[in-house]
Amino acid sequence: MLAGLGVVAFSLTFPATAWSLESFGPWSLVALRSVLAALIAGSVLLAARVPLPDRRHWAGLAVVGGGVVVGFPLLTTLALQTSTTSHAAVVVGLLPLTTAVLGSLRTGERPSRTFWTAALAGAAVVIAFTVQQSGGALASGDLYLFGALLVCAAGYTEGGRLARSMPGWHVIGWALVLCLPLAVAGSLVALPLEPVHLNTHGVLGLVWVAAGSTFLGLYVWYRGMAAIGVARASQLQLAQPLLTLVWSFLLLGEELSAAAPVAAVAVLLCIAATQRAGRGAARESRRIRS
Repeated sequence: MLAGLGVVAFSLTFPATAWSLESFGPWSLVALRSVLAALIAGSVLLAARVPLPDRRHWAGLAVVGGGVVVGFPLLTTLALQTSTTSHAAVVVGLLPLTTAVLGSLRTGERPSRTFWTAALAGAAVVIAFTVQQSGGALASGDLYLFGALLVCAAGYTEGGRLARSMPGWHVIGWALVLCLPLAVAGSLVALPLEPVHLNTHGVLGLVWVAAGSTFLGLYVWYRGMAAIGVARASQLQLAQPLLTLVWSFLLLGEELSAAAPVAAVAVLLCIAATQRAGRGAARESRRIRS
């Protein structure tokens, strides 16, 4: 349930980013969302009197910050200047497989063959959609998106590992605080160079990507990953493209190609298989331990 709530929050990220770009330039937007999210996180940590993390956790927190606080927002924001949110959402449907692979390597999780078959099937649909939409060639926006997949998967994996030894909101909270100096510096540089045209969409979009996607979404996401494992939680994100397509239609009025919803539904069908395989593996692990 917690990981699923995180997916719902993330599914609004691309439409909210598109709204934000009505008011802010891409570099200003990424810097400002990080500043606002870090101020929220820092205030909560201070109010709760949370002690500083152990020194051994700082390297992992830096990976989380570099991946989900800076890298993914920046690369996807740059991609959305040339890609529609519906196209970007389905390409990012590769994130579950990427996260599962890195999670298996980093945490030692060993999902079943059924799990990997379903995960690969979802990834294959996403790749086919991307090639079909681009006429057989990758666009510059797709290159940004594929880079975003790698850095975000690394941040998810490391955050899921850290959330086993510290609360999930501590993980994202300290990662945001760690990135605050860089975000403030980026804001001071970017804002004078990129014009700002404030409107309702721009402000609402900025508030959501800072408070909803970056802080609250990652808080419940890391708690969920800690409870059910990185690989199994990651596959819940197969639902994210479909949800984003719905939001893009409702909030942005985007016209969807026939292939987009078909691809999104196809990867969504893989969720049942991956979750069933994950539950079976968890039961078997408990049986062996007992």
